[in-house]
Amino acid sequence: MSVRDKIAPEAPASAYDMGHAAEIEHLATFAVLVDNEPGVLHRVVGLFAARGYNIESLTVAETDPGARTSRITIVTRGTPHVLSQIEAQLKKMVSARHVQDVTRDPNGVERELALVKVRVVGAQRVEAKMVADIFRASIVDTTTGGFIFEITGATSKIDKFVGLMRPLGLIEVSRTGVLSIERGAEAV
Repeated sequence: MSVRDKIAPEAPASAYDMGHAAEIEHLATFAVLVDNEPGVLHRVVGLFAARGYNIESLTVAETDPGARTSRITIVTRGTPHVLSQIEAQLKKMVSARHVQDVTRDPNGVERELALVKVRVVGAQRVEAKMVADIFRASIVDTTTGGFIFEITGATSKIDKFVGLMRPLGLIEVSRTGVLSIERGAEAV
């Protein structure tokens, strides 16, 4: 085997192989400040649907009635290339005033809220309360048959809490979706 053979890349296994390595998908959170007017949310969701992108979490609320703005927080998944395309498309929207990739922003803060209903009796009640204390979850309703806990924090924290409640008698979970904001004294 010559030196040239060692340096040359291997031939593709297929004529259709274009040499693209499989890229890893990542979660990304985008905060989009938009004009609060009819049809804006429809256009944002349509942008994702038209391109076959999935929305993992979506929250929307008016943030400034005087300025008539709303904040849309979108969690999606994709390769770095796809995520940059999503960001570029969001920025092109006429009604978008500001787009921020919170995931890449070192000053970004993300939180979620969940209500977790658990059916517990006897010793399981004590165990559920102990787990709730560890996770700083609050009891917002109690009956002789169970609890409803309120928990806030990172999505991973809520996932772990729900996972620990499942064997104790998890009945139902209601989540807000991710909310985000940037640290510091400046506003978006």
